[in-house]
Amino acid sequence: QLQLVESGGDLVQPGGSLKLSCTASGFTLDYYAIGWFRQAPEKEREGVACISTTGGTNYDDSVRGRFTVSRDDAKNTIYLQMDNLKPEDTAIYYCAAASSAGCLRSSHEYNHWGQGTRVTVSS
Repeated sequence: QLQLVESGGDLVQPGGSLKLSCTASGFTLDYYAIGWFRQAPEKEREGVACISTTGGTNYDDSVRGRFTVSRDDAKNTIYLQMDNLKPEDTAIYYCAAASSAGCLRSSHEYNHWGQGTRVTVSS
């Protein structure tokens, strides 16, 4: 069974950091571009970051310079390092895998999704 599992979400104060993990089981991530998405309450899901099979990265303007996506194919895991967190970063964060070498813009092009992990940024 193909599965993605996110972890690492937590309550953190503004300016703090979190590192999210996305681990795959049932398939290898080597051949998949991986996207991180988030959905805040009463808002549409939005793309946050993406990493290609060769390590190329893309970021939404709202997180560029604060978030870093990386992959460890040996561990079949993708990471999202989030620094200088802001209250507007509060959301459920999802990772998703696309059968593509390069990053894809549309969430509809991603085949496999995790269940999400909650990030709350609040003092």
